[in-house]
Amino acid sequence: MRSKLLLQNLLRFPLTVPAPAPSEAALAELAAKVNDNAQRRLGRSLSIREVDAGSCNGCELEIHALNNAFYDLERFGFHFVASPRHADVLLVTGPVTANMKQALERTHAATPDPKWVVAVGDCGRDGGVFAGSYACIGGISAVIPVDLHIPGCPPTPMQLLQGLLALLEAQ
Repeated sequence: MRSKLLLQNLLRFPLTVPAPAPSEAALAELAAKVNDNAQRRLGRSLSIREVDAGSCNGCELEIHALNNAFYDLERFGFHFVASPRHADVLLVTGPVTANMKQALERTHAATPDPKWVVAVGDCGRDGGVFAGSYACIGGISAVIPVDLHIPGCPPTPMQLLQGLLALLEAQ
């Protein structure tokens, strides 16, 4: 029985489809807007500290894609920092779990003012599929104030860049 199932799975083609190709022109235009706004608002590049408050890692994969050769976040005037003490933006993913509540509060307190908090994904908004779990407190705004929410499960890298641009334009 197992060998039959294994043989069927080896002979079957994967059910995945390739992701749609982002528009080069749209990406270049977005890059220029983000860089201009970061320079105008801060006079330098925007520093981001990413915090996983208890997610499934779907949003983290899309955030990490921002650092690949295609998106190359550095050219947009953004860079990730290792310490919240050097950050302008806290990019928070996932619902806040009971075990991460205090760590998120401390990270927020360690980030110098002025600071912005961006809740990423549907779980960051209200807990998403984890809402109601005994281990889940809720969305990011249940623990710290949120300035912007980027919806999606998970949001694409283009949506993340558009959200960060909206954050710069709104301030």
